[in-house]
Amino acid sequence: MSTASPVPTTAAPAHSPGSSSQTAEIRTAGLVKTYGERTVVAGVDVNVRAGEVVGLLGPNGAGKTTTFYMIVGLVPATSGKVFVQGKEATHLRMHERARLGIGYLPQEASVFRRLTVEENILAIVETIGVRRRDRPARVHQHLEELNLLQVAKQKAYTLSGGERRRLEIARALVTQPKFLLMDEPFAGVDPISVAEVQKMVLALKQRGIGILITDHNVRETLRIVDRAYIIRQGKVLTEGTSEFLINDPQAREYYLGKDFNL
Repeated sequence: MSTASPVPTTAAPAHSPGSSSQTAEIRTAGLVKTYGERTVVAGVDVNVRAGEVVGLLGPNGAGKTTTFYMIVGLVPATSGKVFVQGKEATHLRMHERARLGIGYLPQEASVFRRLTVEENILAIVETIGVRRRDRPARVHQHLEELNLLQVAKQKAYTLSGGERRRLEIARALVTQPKFLLMDEPFAGVDPISVAEVQKMVLALKQRGIGILITDHNVRETLRIVDRAYIIRQGKVLTEGTSEFLINDPQAREYYLGKDFNL
């Protein structure tokens, strides 16, 4: 397994949700989720532009995962709106959002364990209308892009954590998404594999793909994002670049802790 090069922290300017006139983005407006009398998310505005890596962070029970799932389409919003490339997607199902350009990488292993790596990719290629004679070349393309050629014939259950993540990303890229929503991409992988995933995320960014990451591994996330939102008690507590957040008094008091550093 190849090791990744050091990943720099970002220094992109912060962006005010909803202020962009561009449609090449995912944007939420006033997302609310209630369960009975309990409000879990209370009016969250976030956005992710094409070619940008954004973090969605916060303590357990803060509402970040629910917000993430409302964007993905796993959880219906009580009120508020979700827009994908200028089109409202609030009430669309996951597969309908996928047609608008959203790819989803779940936290749980999503590969077919008993299939080989190339069979895993082929299984997705077969669902998107690629002509039979063109399928081998399409599979080879994704194997090459994600550095999986050397394990193409291996069963998925034999892969390392980093190799499995690469396969999951390769499968997600088959549909050529404009945005990739990654749920806990650093969970359950060793430090070398974490560095590999970080490198892959930055490579996807260079291809113009917008990426939204929610993860409990705060340092690993902040090292690669252009900016991040911190959710607390169902609302956006603060937002900004990694450098801004690690020096933000609110972020330190309510989430990062006074001794946090990258």
